[in-house]
Amino acid sequence: MGESYATLAAVDLGSNSFRLQIARVVGDQLYPLDSLREPVRLAAGLGPDKRLDPASQERALACLRRFGERLRGLPAHAVRAVGTNTLRVAKNAGEFLRAAQQALGFPIEVVAGREEARLIYLGVAHELPVSEEKRLVVDIGGGSTELIIGRRWQALKLESLYMGCVSWSLRFFSDGRISKAALKEAELAARAELATLAAEFGAGHWQVAYGASGTVRAVGDILAAAGMGTEITPEGMEWLREALLKAGAVHELDLPGLRPDRAPVLPGGFAILSAVFSELGIRRLTPAAGALREGVLYDLLGRFHHQDMRDVTVNQFMQRYHVDAPQARRVAKLARCLTHELLDGIACDREGELKLVDWAAKLHEVGISVAHGGYHKHSAYILRYADMPGFSRREQERLSQLVLGHRGSLKKMQGQLAQETELLETLALRLAALVHRNRQPVDLPCIHARRTKQGVQVLVPGNWLAQNPLTARALEEERREWRHLDLNLEVLEQEAALRAAS
Repeated sequence: MGESYATLAAVDLGSNSFRLQIARVVGDQLYPLDSLREPVRLAAGLGPDKRLDPASQERALACLRRFGERLRGLPAHAVRAVGTNTLRVAKNAGEFLRAAQQALGFPIEVVAGREEARLIYLGVAHELPVSEEKRLVVDIGGGSTELIIGRRWQALKLESLYMGCVSWSLRFFSDGRISKAALKEAELAARAELATLAAEFGAGHWQVAYGASGTVRAVGDILAAAGMGTEITPEGMEWLREALLKAGAVHELDLPGLRPDRAPVLPGGFAILSAVFSELGIRRLTPAAGALREGVLYDLLGRFHHQDMRDVTVNQFMQRYHVDAPQARRVAKLARCLTHELLDGIACDREGELKLVDWAAKLHEVGISVAHGGYHKHSAYILRYADMPGFSRREQERLSQLVLGHRGSLKKMQGQLAQETELLETLALRLAALVHRNRQPVDLPCIHARRTKQGVQVLVPGNWLAQNPLTARALEEERREWRHLDLNLEVLEQEAALRAAS
């Protein structure tokens, strides 16, 4: 790793709190330098119409401006910001994210539930001693609850549920009162969500249980302050239940170890944790130091050490869907070269865009395993909706878009290729797939592409078109297709192009 990335930063836009973690890199290890946390409570601003209200958005943006000041000066590749459940479900998330990225000064990815679970496990595992035991990790966030079973640094089973301490507190304790009936109703609702997972995540499938994030740490702090040890047990949970009922209301909670900003969401978080204990048969739960932001940092570190989880996922998908690997690599090689030339002079993350094209090329035929007819549509669907560890939702959408556009009529892409980079990358992938249509390991001549004031020129060696009439015809059809998107595509023999230029 170069000196530019001696410092890494992770921003966790959680449904309850926003957190910033900055760490120093020494070899394969991360050492914390700075940490910020603000109880933004984003999920509380999610109305019945599933839209974030202006007040919650302004709280979030004000927080991100402060975080942005702390991150100022760090290179873009050294910072990763991730959004979780509330930004997954909010209908106006796109509009908010545009303002949020401007406030923070860095891109923000929204990760799927299982990807969030994978990152949480990575963060927890790196803070624990190396062990061959199977571990259960429970993370109760503001808007979702993640369950993971893993060994060492590898997550084996992942699940994400749409219930969290903020959403459950608003749903069952909206008036701030903590009654026996409300608590029972909240626990039963949580148990119903967990019931179908008990067979996979129950006590027989792991040896030790850990809890991550706010709710578990808050309960652990309260029980420790009450002299009930460092682990959460059914006995400790029963004691806390009585304490909550005795208080009777959120504003009456005065428990040693409880932070004031945690009190409003404690009843909902407690109900979920109680249900987890009941349904999964937990007898001891140890609060863990690591969580999502640490996982994001270690995942980011892996990318710089050429251990990118996205590369692992792409290779696994190629195997799972029986992709013709030599053909995929041929298409990827040419698509990368053409993309590199077409993006010359365009302000963008060149390395990131080239990786995206490479992954799309390697996965463009995954849909053939479903059906050959219209396989690009099956490929696009799989890449948009499958669980793809390491990829954000936006990255999956980009992959899906590229693969959908790599063949067939371009009319279907009207309105989808808003950015110049998206249009040019689609062109590069289409050309690469077209040229390699015969699927043979032949040595291709040098093929180049360049942007001009009139559009795009594809340059091929003299006589090559005459020697390959099928490809020449396909390129002529391709030229007509790009008219649908108002792009003037020219295919020229290199010698003719040189004469014209002179």
